[in-house]
Amino acid sequence: MVDMRPRPSVVEFNQLLSSIVRMKHYPAAAIFLIRQMELLEIQFNIYTWSILINCFCRLNRLGFGLSVLGKMLKLGLQPDLVTFSTLINGLCAGGKLAQALRLFDDMVQEGYQPDLIIYSTIINGLCKVGDTTQAIRLVRTMEERGCAPNIVVYNTIIDSLCKDKHATEALELFSEMRGKGIPPNVVTYTSLIHARCNSGQWEEVTRLLNEMVVNKCKLDVVTWSILVDACRKECRISEAQDIVERMIKQGVEPDIVTFNLFMDAYCLQGNMKKAREVFNSITNKGCAPSVVSYNILNNGYCKTKRIDEAVELFHEMARNGVIPNIVSYNTLIAGMSQAGRLVAAQQLFKEMRANGLAPNRVTYIALLDGLCKHGHIHEALGTFHVMQNSGLEPDIVHYNILTHGLCQVGQLNVARKLFSALTAKGFKPSVYTYTIMINGLCKEGLPDEAYELFRKMEVDGCVRDSISYNLMIQGFLQNRDIPRTKQVLHEMVKKGFSANISTATMVMDLLCSDSTGELFSALFGNREDY
Repeated sequence: MVDMRPRPSVVEFNQLLSSIVRMKHYPAAAIFLIRQMELLEIQFNIYTWSILINCFCRLNRLGFGLSVLGKMLKLGLQPDLVTFSTLINGLCAGGKLAQALRLFDDMVQEGYQPDLIIYSTIINGLCKVGDTTQAIRLVRTMEERGCAPNIVVYNTIIDSLCKDKHATEALELFSEMRGKGIPPNVVTYTSLIHARCNSGQWEEVTRLLNEMVVNKCKLDVVTWSILVDACRKECRISEAQDIVERMIKQGVEPDIVTFNLFMDAYCLQGNMKKAREVFNSITNKGCAPSVVSYNILNNGYCKTKRIDEAVELFHEMARNGVIPNIVSYNTLIAGMSQAGRLVAAQQLFKEMRANGLAPNRVTYIALLDGLCKHGHIHEALGTFHVMQNSGLEPDIVHYNILTHGLCQVGQLNVARKLFSALTAKGFKPSVYTYTIMINGLCKEGLPDEAYELFRKMEVDGCVRDSISYNLMIQGFLQNRDIPRTKQVLHEMVKKGFSANISTATMVMDLLCSDSTGELFSALFGNREDY
């Protein structure tokens, strides 16, 4: 085009650039061509500059996009709404909402009247960060300025309200939308149905589905999948199966998401035969199992302790050209660790690293938990140090697992050091952390030290639960410390907790061994206290 005589107009160059940008993978090529045009002194128009801004936004080079806007203004060119829309969209997509809002305010102050696309972009950005209040306020502003919101604007805010569990406000906006003559579509209903499913309001779900039928609004694959997911979460497997059959009858083919949810429903129930049947049917229906599909089935096998089948499926995944991700490795490492196949878990851990996947906190939780549960505390400590040396800081879960493992094998001194290190590391011990230490100390016949920690919990703002009370009582009972047993028992009852089976059994055993009745009187003498 550059060598053509006469040289094509800037409009024709713009058409070529637009085609290149639409190919999505080639914004850098478009930037190169624009620079060549500039070197050849081909005059740009507003649309050319807007294309350049769009390219920088697609490459997430937002600073360059803003610089292009500045250059336009220096050249005396007035940006149009397309220019502003492109830049605002890029800023919102790049997580720069504050800058997008400033640019929006600046364009309004300069006398520009934002169009529906710009308003929709800003509202979408606000909803993504959960600021639905400002999004609704902006809807009121656009109405005042004579720009009527459309179904996309309403759907964006309704969906955000539903996700934030503000169902009442979502229904109010839904009614407002219909009152303005804007009919809801499948996206609107899907958001509302999803919210009602999450809160278990099945009557409302049925009402909305019936309303869709009356309004001749057909369910799409997303709506059907949400219904399958809701049944999955409540283990209503037969209903999930009915939903899949109904969607197929109505001409909506399940997609990979639907299959995965349906398969996970069987996995949660422990019915791996049915789960495998669903997995096999994915290929028969013209879909290909994704890495998520393999991970779901593998998790089911691991949870039901069918480790050999999990290993075989992991290898099958690789044979079928599906590359395992961090979840794939973590799932199998956890399954192997729980089953005591610690050497195999370590080998898989090494394989994962060799394949360029960095272990995350979940990986180390799986390894530590398996090692500690099977009494390999020295290997667990080694793994803990490997994690620290890798630059990945352990969190409270890792400390809890290791502390529990140390207490289980009677290494209280090391457990104490680890517990003391929590505050220095900036962690606040949880109820579970305190419970681990209290249990460990009581088992080693150190109820006084355990009781100090028990009291310290409240000082540290950690509310004692039923487990911590029961463990403390058991510690005192083991040492036949009746006065403090009575004190803590009385306090526990006042808090609304009750003795568990272990505590009740210990009390009964103690009373049965008391031929004089003194222990009974010491424990339950003042009946009015209870």
